[in-house]
Amino acid sequence: MTDLTTFEFDEFLPHPPAKVWRVLSEPDLLAGWLMPHDGFAPVVGTRFAFRTEPVPQTGFSGLVDCEVLEVAPGRLLSISWSSEGTALDTVVTWELVPEGDGTRLLLTQSGFDLDDPAQARAFQIMNGGWRSHIFRRMTAALDAL
Repeated sequence: MTDLTTFEFDEFLPHPPAKVWRVLSEPDLLAGWLMPHDGFAPVVGTRFAFRTEPVPQTGFSGLVDCEVLEVAPGRLLSISWSSEGTALDTVVTWELVPEGDGTRLLLTQSGFDLDDPAQARAFQIMNGGWRSHIFRRMTAALDAL
């Protein structure tokens, strides 16, 4: 049975794991395709925030508070992901699996409370966002390296 408080994204990238790891772990590259941030480093315990445009109708302030929870260089990055002004408190994990000449990227975001209407809406928006424009931006960053 699927855990409805988690969404999973599984995509093949025609780039080697070392290159995919760079766009996830190098602060300037990450900021270029995901969001600007203040102080990300791929070190467990690092606290930082992503900053983007607020979405007032959803209660999103434009600030995402994060902490690096787990790092396995070249393989896994896991961060907490909470949104100021909301009850959203999730974990985003990227796992890289070598596959042929490329990389299988497994992304999960877990911890949504779907009984909370705002979090249920965030689940839908973020699930769609990761799958559509965020993935395209990551792919463009990889292609540019």
